[in-house]
Amino acid sequence: MEAPRLDRTAFRAGSFADADDHYRHDWRHATPAERLRAARYLISVAFRFELNNPPRLDRSVFSVRAWPRG
Repeated sequence: MEAPRLDRTAFRAGSFADADDHYRHDWRHATPAERLRAARYLISVAFRFELNNPPRLDRSVFSVRAWPRG
């Protein structure tokens, strides 16, 4: 399945009520898997990485440590 493309030229000014109606219409009927797929796509666009090739965690910055006993 091909990833959806984000149309950056599409925009329409509207009211908050219109935005709420649009949100309810589109996402209320979406399955949780569809919602997660859309969120993953938007994150990939925001952080500029390929959808099928996300960045790896830099383990030199993050590490696991044991809590001190006592």
